[in-house]
Amino acid sequence: MAKSPKAAAATTRRPTRKPRAASASAASAPPSADIEDLAVPASAAAAVRAGLLPWYDAHRRDLPWRFSAAPGREGKEERAYAVWVSEVMLQQTRVPVVVDYYSRWMARWPTVETLAAATQEEVNEMWAGLGYYRRARFLLEGAKQIAEKGEFPSTASTLRQVRGIGDYTAGAIASIAFNEVTPLVDGNVVRVLSRLFAIADNPKESSTVKRFWELAGQLVDPSRPGDFNQAMMELGATLCSKTKPGCSQCPVSSHCQALELSRENPSVGVTDYPRVVPKSKPRCDFAAVCVVEIAQCLEPDMADRRGKDNLFLMVKRPEQGLLAGLWEFPSVLVDESKTDLVNRRKEMDTYLKQLLGIDLKRTSDVILREDVGQHVHIFSHIRLTMNVELVILTVKDDVGRLCEKGQDNAELKLVDESSIDSMGLTSGIRKVYNMVKAFKMKKLPEQSPMPTRKRSRRQKQ
Repeated sequence: MAKSPKAAAATTRRPTRKPRAASASAASAPPSADIEDLAVPASAAAAVRAGLLPWYDAHRRDLPWRFSAAPGREGKEERAYAVWVSEVMLQQTRVPVVVDYYSRWMARWPTVETLAAATQEEVNEMWAGLGYYRRARFLLEGAKQIAEKGEFPSTASTLRQVRGIGDYTAGAIASIAFNEVTPLVDGNVVRVLSRLFAIADNPKESSTVKRFWELAGQLVDPSRPGDFNQAMMELGATLCSKTKPGCSQCPVSSHCQALELSRENPSVGVTDYPRVVPKSKPRCDFAAVCVVEIAQCLEPDMADRRGKDNLFLMVKRPEQGLLAGLWEFPSVLVDESKTDLVNRRKEMDTYLKQLLGIDLKRTSDVILREDVGQHVHIFSHIRLTMNVELVILTVKDDVGRLCEKGQDNAELKLVDESSIDSMGLTSGIRKVYNMVKAFKMKKLPEQSPMPTRKRSRRQKQ
């Protein structure tokens, strides 16, 4: 829990620096304050506010979610919803990208009540391309929870009870929309605080994170908490950047201990703060991805190579786990030792048979089966190599029966080309689809009948 500004005012001791013990790992580390002993004198906190808030008033970016709330409770809740949506979108996503998504989102769901009435599939379609799809799921679940209660929570503590709202988002909504004197800490704020107080401790460690929150709580302006929190984030996002800080223009540079240290010691730089923590190496996964097209003509010999009237088979991912509830082409993970074409096709044939009852050798006529290529998609913790192939076939049974529940109640659907163009696909699956489209345009002549594969002896009988 962050200390209140009043409590911080009772402490008059300046932050002190405690040298690190010399060691192989710390010999080259920048000087650091002892974060456990840091406290912000009331005069220093007031000076930071006096420098930062006028700068923010003059230089803040004009963003669509920064608007003055209308008077009364309804106006505050409208602002709270806008802050919530924007802050969730801004997690792991750049501001220019978010502006367009935010505008489209608010045009469709202008209030928390309208969002609560949406379906997960509608939300996923709107979110497509932003990544980290769990954010969209939490937004919808949180909106339903708030709508059910009939009132938007107005304090950080009550906001944290909403599905998907953590400490940072709760602090942002409570301070910006409801003027609660409460801090927030995100990556930008961590960078500003690390430099202001020359904190070289690991910013990912829980004890360091706790102290960042305490320091932010001591600095937050009691009369303009929302503007102060936004000013801290704005400073970190603009002047106090990761690699090229604009110290000469910074409104609080006279209070920056990292800048002071850099002037005293040429081997120390402002960009040494915060400490860069190496990311863990992502896990390498491999998948066989099969874009299955169902030809609509009765005779496979008359199928159009471009497949303009064909239907695409889509499979819905489980409701839990990575990319929960999103649609994709049939995919199956394979061992790295079995990523060759023969083994991938064996795995995919087994999967299609189990999932749909499609036996590519007995219950369908395969018109075309080609290896399309490879696409590597990077998640935060997984490096997924997708080996893509295209299968165009006709099925002997009723095509509609393919949409019945698959293995383990997997949801399936068939969509045409125009529908798939507008679906909320992940960027990885969208890339796979575009690969297939490009392959067909380049390799398959238009309006040319495709020869069917030679039928097995059993099929001829």
